[in-house]
Amino acid sequence: MTVLVTGGAGYIGSHMVWELLDRGEEVVVIDRLSTGFDWAVPQAAELVVGDVGDQALVERTIERRGVDAIIHFAGSIVVPESVADPLGYYLNNTVKSRALIESAVRCGVPHFIFSSTAAVYGTPRSNPVTEDDPLAPESPYGTSKLMTETMLRDVAAAHDFAYTALRYFNVAGADPGQRSGQSTRGATHLIKVACETAAGKRPHMEVFGDDYPTHDGTCVRDYIHVSDLVNAHYLALQRLRQGGGSLVANCGYGRGFSVLEVIDTVKRVAGTDFAVRKSARRPGDAVEIVASAERCFTELDWKPAHDDLEEIVTHALDWEKVLSRRNRV
Repeated sequence: MTVLVTGGAGYIGSHMVWELLDRGEEVVVIDRLSTGFDWAVPQAAELVVGDVGDQALVERTIERRGVDAIIHFAGSIVVPESVADPLGYYLNNTVKSRALIESAVRCGVPHFIFSSTAAVYGTPRSNPVTEDDPLAPESPYGTSKLMTETMLRDVAAAHDFAYTALRYFNVAGADPGQRSGQSTRGATHLIKVACETAAGKRPHMEVFGDDYPTHDGTCVRDYIHVSDLVNAHYLALQRLRQGGGSLVANCGYGRGFSVLEVIDTVKRVAGTDFAVRKSARRPGDAVEIVASAERCFTELDWKPAHDDLEEIVTHALDWEKVLSRRNRV
C-alpha cells in the first residue's frame, strides 16, 4: 500500500511525508513546486512533479504505485490573497480538488484525508468553536475549502469512499529534528514572519489591526505545532483503514493567543527585540477563533506532544537557522 501526498514538497506536506516514512509507509508525492521545494521531499519518497488537476498524471501515479490513500494538501492558503484573487482560489482549491477526488473514485482509492481550515467558520459566535457550529467563511479561501468538504460528503454518500476533513487552526513550528520547516519565501504566517524578523531576515514586521474587540486589540488564534498536526493525519489514516466512517474534526489545542502575545513570545525566546509596525486590518481576517478539539481526541485518540507556544516558537527559530545555512531567506 502506498500513500499519495499532494503538496508534499510544501510546509505541512513535507512533515506529513516524514511522519509516514517514520511509520514505515510507502509514499509518493505530487507537487508542482510552485511554493514547495524538491529538497524538502525525503529521498525515500518518490517525487512526481506535476499538478493535482492533471488527472491523467494523477491516475497513472495511483495505478503505478498501488495507492490506497490520498492525503491532500495542495492548494492556496493566503486569506487576503484569496480576497483579491477569488477565481484563482476556486481553481486551485475547489476545481482541482474535484478533479483529484474524481480520479480517486475512478481508480478505486477508498481513503481520502483533506486539509481543511478553521476559516470555514469565519468569526464564530463563541469560542471554542465545535464542528457543529455554523459555517460562515469570510473569505474565498474559507469558502473554497468548504466547497471541497461538501464535495467529499456527497461523493462518500454515492461511492465506496470514506474521508476525513481536518480543519486546521494556525499551524506553526518545525520538525524537532530540523528535517523540515516553513520555508516559503514571503510567507504570511505570524510566527514565521516574527521569527524571520527576529533572525534579521526582515527589517520589521507588521500587525494588521489593533482595534479588534479582544483583550489587547489584536486578533486571537489557536496555534498548533505542525508535528502534532501531521500525527493527527496519520491517526486519521489508521482509522479509515480500520473501517472508520467519514469524519470532520478540528485540529487545535483549545487555547488562543493574540498577535501581540505571539510577538512577545518570539522576542523572549529569541532574546532579541525587533521593530513592529501597526497597519490597517486585512480583509478576511476573523477576530478570534479557538478550537474545540474533543472530536479529534475521542475519534482519533490524538494526544498532542508539543502543546506549548514557547516550544513551537523555539522550533520555528531553529528552522530559520537551518535555512540560513542553506543560504535561503
